[in-house]
Amino acid sequence: QVQLVESGGGLVQAGGSLALSCAASGLTFSSYTMGWFRQPPGKGREFAAAISWFAGTTSYADSVKGRFTISRDSAKNTVYLHMNSLEPEDTAVYYCAARSRTALSYAYWGQGTQVTVSS
Repeated sequence: QVQLVESGGGLVQAGGSLALSCAASGLTFSSYTMGWFRQPPGKGREFAAAISWFAGTTSYADSVKGRFTISRDSAKNTVYLHMNSLEPEDTAVYYCAARSRTALSYAYWGQGTQVTVSS
Protein backbone atom coordinates (compact mmCIF):
# COMPACT_ATOMS: atom_id res chain seq x y z
CA GLN A 1 0.00 0.00 0.00
CA VAL A 2 1.07 3.58 -0.55
CA GLN A 3 2.70 5.32 2.38
CA LEU A 4 3.92 8.89 2.65
CA VAL A 5 5.88 9.67 5.80
CA GLU A 6 6.83 13.26 6.60
CA SER A 7 9.61 14.31 8.93
CA GLY A 8 11.60 17.38 9.86
CA GLY A 9 8.98 19.59 11.46
CA GLY A 10 9.60 21.46 14.69
CA LEU A 11 9.85 24.82 16.41
CA VAL A 12 11.91 27.60 14.86
CA GLN A 13 12.25 31.33 15.38
CA ALA A 14 11.06 33.80 12.78
CA GLY A 15 13.69 34.23 10.09
CA GLY A 16 14.97 30.71 10.57
CA SER A 17 14.96 27.68 8.30
CA LEU A 18 13.63 24.15 8.32
CA ALA A 19 13.77 21.26 5.88
CA LEU A 20 10.93 18.78 5.59
CA SER A 21 11.23 15.34 4.04
CA CYS A 22 8.60 12.95 2.74
CA ALA A 23 9.54 9.35 2.09
CA ALA A 24 7.22 7.56 -0.32
CA SER A 25 6.70 3.83 -0.67
CA GLY A 26 4.26 1.55 -2.46
CA LEU A 27 4.12 3.63 -5.64
CA THR A 28 6.16 4.27 -8.76
CA PHE A 29 7.65 7.51 -7.50
CA SER A 30 8.79 8.76 -10.91
CA SER A 31 5.19 8.66 -12.17
CA TYR A 32 3.80 10.92 -9.47
CA THR A 33 3.63 14.64 -9.04
CA MET A 34 4.46 15.37 -5.40
CA GLY A 35 3.02 18.25 -3.45
CA TRP A 36 3.28 19.95 -0.09
CA PHE A 37 0.17 21.38 1.50
CA ARG A 38 -0.31 23.06 4.86
CA GLN A 39 -3.09 23.70 7.31
CA PRO A 40 -2.67 26.70 9.63
CA PRO A 41 -4.44 26.61 13.02
CA GLY A 42 -8.17 27.11 12.60
CA LYS A 43 -7.97 27.30 8.80
CA GLY A 44 -8.39 25.00 5.85
CA ARG A 45 -5.67 23.12 4.06
CA GLU A 46 -3.85 25.12 1.38
CA PHE A 47 -1.41 24.41 -1.39
CA ALA A 48 2.24 25.30 -0.75
CA ALA A 49 4.37 23.74 -3.49
CA ALA A 50 4.50 20.93 -6.05
CA ILE A 51 7.02 19.23 -8.29
CA SER A 52 5.91 17.38 -11.39
CA TRP A 53 6.65 13.79 -12.30
CA PHE A 54 7.90 14.91 -15.70
CA ALA A 55 10.92 17.22 -15.89
CA GLY A 56 10.56 18.20 -12.25
CA THR A 57 8.64 21.38 -13.02
CA THR A 58 7.92 23.26 -9.79
CA SER A 59 5.08 25.51 -8.70
CA TYR A 60 4.56 27.54 -5.54
CA ALA A 61 1.88 29.43 -3.72
CA ASP A 62 2.49 33.17 -3.84
CA SER A 63 2.83 33.22 -0.05
CA VAL A 64 5.92 30.98 -0.11
CA LYS A 65 7.47 31.85 -3.48
CA GLY A 66 11.10 32.90 -3.11
CA ARG A 67 11.35 31.43 0.40
CA PHE A 68 10.50 27.73 -0.06
CA THR A 69 12.12 25.25 -2.44
CA ILE A 70 10.66 21.87 -3.35
CA SER A 71 12.88 19.11 -4.74
CA ARG A 72 12.79 15.38 -5.24
CA ASP A 73 15.29 12.51 -5.15
CA SER A 74 14.05 9.61 -7.24
CA ALA A 75 16.83 7.34 -5.99
CA LYS A 76 15.48 7.75 -2.45
CA ASN A 77 11.77 8.10 -3.32
CA THR A 78 11.81 11.27 -1.28
CA VAL A 79 10.51 14.79 -1.75
CA TYR A 80 11.85 17.73 0.23
CA LEU A 81 10.64 21.17 1.18
CA HIS A 82 13.36 23.60 2.19
CA MET A 83 11.86 26.56 4.00
CA ASN A 84 13.82 29.77 4.57
CA SER A 85 12.95 33.15 6.09
CA LEU A 86 10.15 31.54 8.03
CA GLU A 87 7.38 33.73 9.38
CA PRO A 88 4.85 33.13 12.16
CA GLU A 89 2.23 32.90 9.39
CA ASP A 90 3.98 29.74 8.17
CA THR A 91 2.92 27.94 11.34
CA ALA A 92 0.87 24.95 10.21
CA VAL A 93 0.70 21.21 9.88
CA TYR A 94 2.50 20.37 6.65
CA TYR A 95 1.29 17.46 4.55
CA CYS A 96 2.97 15.61 1.72
CA ALA A 97 0.72 14.37 -1.11
CA ALA A 98 1.04 12.34 -4.30
CA ARG A 99 -0.87 12.66 -7.57
CA SER A 100 -0.42 10.20 -10.40
CA ARG A 101 0.33 11.54 -13.87
CA THR A 102 -3.18 10.57 -15.03
CA ALA A 103 -5.08 11.99 -12.06
CA LEU A 104 -6.58 15.42 -11.50
CA SER A 105 -6.32 15.33 -7.73
CA TYR A 106 -3.97 14.11 -5.03
CA ALA A 107 -4.95 10.60 -3.98
CA TYR A 108 -2.39 9.90 -1.29
CA TRP A 109 -1.56 11.94 1.80
CA GLY A 110 0.88 11.71 4.65
CA GLN A 111 -0.01 12.10 8.30
CA GLY A 112 1.44 15.60 8.54
CA THR A 113 4.25 17.23 10.48
CA GLN A 114 3.91 20.30 12.69
CA VAL A 115 5.90 23.44 11.93
CA THR A 116 5.74 26.23 14.49
CA VAL A 117 7.40 29.58 13.89
CA SER A 118 7.75 31.81 16.94
CA SER A 119 7.94 35.59 16.68
